[in-house]
Amino acid sequence: MYRTESSTFQSLTQKLGQFDLSGKKFLIPEMNRIGCHLMAGVFQGFGIDAAVMPTFQSLKQGKEATSGKECFPCQVTLSDLFNYLDAEKQRLGGAFDPERYVYFMPEATGPCRFGMYNKFQRIVLDSIPEYKDVKIGSLTTENSYSLEGMVDPSQTRQFRKKAYLSVIVGDILDRLLWRIRPYECDRGAADGWMEQAMEDMCRFFVETGAEFPLESLKSRIEKIVEDGTSLMDRQMERKPRVGIVGEIYLRSHTHSNQDLVRLLERCGAEVVVASISEWMDFTAYDHVRRSHNACVLEMKTGHFREALAQLKKNIIYRMTLNYQQKMQDELYAGVNRSMDLEKPHRVGDLEAYFSKNDTYTFEVGTEASLSIAGLLAYVKDGYDGVVNVYPFTCMPGTITASVAKPLMSQSDMPCLDVAYDETIQPGREATIETFMYQVKKRQARQSSNQDSA
Repeated sequence: MYRTESSTFQSLTQKLGQFDLSGKKFLIPEMNRIGCHLMAGVFQGFGIDAAVMPTFQSLKQGKEATSGKECFPCQVTLSDLFNYLDAEKQRLGGAFDPERYVYFMPEATGPCRFGMYNKFQRIVLDSIPEYKDVKIGSLTTENSYSLEGMVDPSQTRQFRKKAYLSVIVGDILDRLLWRIRPYECDRGAADGWMEQAMEDMCRFFVETGAEFPLESLKSRIEKIVEDGTSLMDRQMERKPRVGIVGEIYLRSHTHSNQDLVRLLERCGAEVVVASISEWMDFTAYDHVRRSHNACVLEMKTGHFREALAQLKKNIIYRMTLNYQQKMQDELYAGVNRSMDLEKPHRVGDLEAYFSKNDTYTFEVGTEASLSIAGLLAYVKDGYDGVVNVYPFTCMPGTITASVAKPLMSQSDMPCLDVAYDETIQPGREATIETFMYQVKKRQARQSSNQDSA
């Protein structure tokens, strides 16, 4: 299926990277629905024609183009791209121009297979004549998702700030929905309210463009919270809380995880999923750690100029992390004046859990370190159950399962590992119901212990 001439390999540099998006249609795969639409709104506000592609309409083409060795999100995102391009080709006919489209697929360093998605998908696109000129726009964790070359250089700084703001707002809206929906008076009211809230926030990011009206944003969010709390039955007892960690795409993409949050809610849980901003903080924090270690090493070996360069990087990364956490604090503070909404975990606090019992280390890297520490944090926060979500055969997910299981057992914490591909596992609902029985028993034990104390 795939061509092997040298032009195919040249395209990995010529058609994959950071391209000027002016005059292009920027295609964003849907991961977490709210956050992706807000991000598209940010791009639109800066004059870029961005769109979130419809997702999970059919997996046929993605499955045909993959061997099964790739993890599930690769099939989903590739299918979404093909479905979108096919629809555009049918809509535009002879006016369809593949060079007008830039498909967004970021990357991370290994050993996670996600780091190779855009390279593999580039080769797949090159094998299809009508789509070989579609470019893939990529950001990487190596440079903290720098946007150099993609937007006007004079607007890059403001764009990064606005984009990160949209990530926090997306997290807040998700968490508001998960906090309110299990206690809604009228079934379905919370979903309708959140749809309107998402549309309102999308308009905000489109209309404000490069401006940064933080106070106006806070007011809008507080109004959304006020409307949301009116939907709740305040007399209802607090349900057992279940925390979800795992691979960032699978835990966020409701179609791929077969709407796990809603299934847990139907079985009586209140659910919180690890946030996208927590991953962004982890990326910045990892750069702080690595630049610090590199600076110390260069100093010890007498390479003082290199040590100074690493020190400068370290300062920049620290400023980035501090800014991200400051924005989180400001926005969550407004929400929590009328709603008890949990902020993302501080990554420094998560690493401290490893220091206490030497169970794992951030030095190993990958999402496993963040997930394992996140599970320990849920134990400390008094949750009643935890779930680890990951693609079938995912290495970080498997590491998390193997390391965390005995830790959760020691803490008497019900723990469920859920691996996903396109199939629905037999007995899935029975497994969830059994897990929720254990969760409810733990909640009862914790409540009894508090009463006796």
